Amino acid sequence: MASYLWRKYADYLYTKWERTLLWDMIEPYRRPKSFKPLVTIYVAAFYTGVIASAITEQLYKEKYWEDHPGEAVPLMKPKFYGGPWKVYKGDTLPENL
Repeated sequence: MASYLWRKYADYLYTKWERTLLWDMIEPYRRPKSFKPLVTIYVAAFYTGVIASAITEQLYKEKYWEDHPGEAVPLMKPKFYGGPWKVYKGDTLPENL
C-alpha cells in the first residue's frame, strides 16, 4: 500500500510539473486580464456610499425636525472622522480660532 501511495504521489508531482511547464510556455501569449470587473465594483461601491450617505443625512434631518420643529438643521457631524469638529451657527469655524 505504501509503494502505491508513493507512486501516486510521484505521478502527481510529475504531472504538476508538466502542467506548470506547459502554462509557463503559453503565458506570454495569453490575453491580458480585463480591469472591467474591478472598475465596475469600484463604481458600484462609490455610488452605494453616496446613496447611503444621502439617506443617512435625510434621516438625521427628519429626526431633528421631529424634536425641533421649524428650526434650521445644524450640520451633521461626520461618522468616521474623529478629529476636531467645531460648528458655529451652521458653519465651520476658521482654522485660526
